[in-house]
Amino acid sequence: MNPRRPALLAAVALTAAALTLSACGGDDGSSTREGNEKTVGADATRTKPSSPSPGPSDIAGRPEITLPSDAENVFEYERTGNATKDAVLQDSTLGVNAVDEAIFEGSTSTEALGFYNTDEALEAYLTYVQKYIDDNETWVGETRYFDYQVTLSGESGANVRYCSDESQSYIKELGTGKVDRNPATADSYVLYSTSLAKNAEGVWQATDVTSDRGSETCQP
Repeated sequence: MNPRRPALLAAVALTAAALTLSACGGDDGSSTREGNEKTVGADATRTKPSSPSPGPSDIAGRPEITLPSDAENVFEYERTGNATKDAVLQDSTLGVNAVDEAIFEGSTSTEALGFYNTDEALEAYLTYVQKYIDDNETWVGETRYFDYQVTLSGESGANVRYCSDESQSYIKELGTGKVDRNPATADSYVLYSTSLAKNAEGVWQATDVTSDRGSETCQP
């Protein structure tokens, strides 16, 4: 079974050769995107009860990101209490949503994709999104992100390390509407490490990303 999310070689930037797309685990059923969308932002983050998510005013001026109602990214983290780290976390999650919005839009020219990603990360995700477009595929279900760790480097650098659980997200063929519901395996769990840099507008953009698919660190 191939993963839905990018499969990265350890400590190596995402490359076209690493982009194998499919999905893992769950119940059957499918739905279409037309007329059934939701707008997501930092308020889409599922944090612990003691850490309410930032509201729309916290992301004023950011591009609106819209995902279909049958696909959801769930980000589980607790605010650190450090304003810089919390800003890094927010923009990191919005960057993930931006990549998926481009997949659902079937376009590598969406505003949010280049707003939250740059340099090697943007180049990699352009290739990743284009692979979905070429294969006439999208995805449905839920991808969960958890176990976030943020490390700061000076005033404008950061690294975010986190896990993803793809056991409830699945590849969908756009032409037929068929959903490929593969069973979950160890490869449904991925350890990510993302480098980010704060740009002149104050946005924390992903500059590089690596992953370890099947990492024991992320498995239940």
